[in-house]
Amino acid sequence: PAHRAVRRARDYLHEHHAAAVTLADLARVSELSPYHLTRLFTADVGMPPHAYQLQLRVEHAKRLLLSGRPVSDAGHEAGFFDLSHFTRHFKRFVGVPPGTYARKNVHSPAGSAP
Repeated sequence: PAHRAVRRARDYLHEHHAAAVTLADLARVSELSPYHLTRLFTADVGMPPHAYQLQLRVEHAKRLLLSGRPVSDAGHEAGFFDLSHFTRHFKRFVGVPPGTYARKNVHSPAGSAP
């Protein structure tokens, strides 16, 4: 099972995925030093806290894109500060840029051309 401090840090990241969460914030929530938290978090989750937060943001953005939100709105709402930052991280995690992902995965209305 996840170490209690790691679980608290993960819960905090889920609740604040779009916010600018610092390692100091997570250390405070988890009641560990930033270095100890990073080591435990990485060992338990497989990636450091910042990468985990980026993954959460990308997953949120994917849901927004699938619901039909424009790329720029999805990136901003997911917590990315500009379109290039969003596109770079989205492509790194998903393998394609957000616009391509949206076009390939959003179903067109019934009866319309593909």
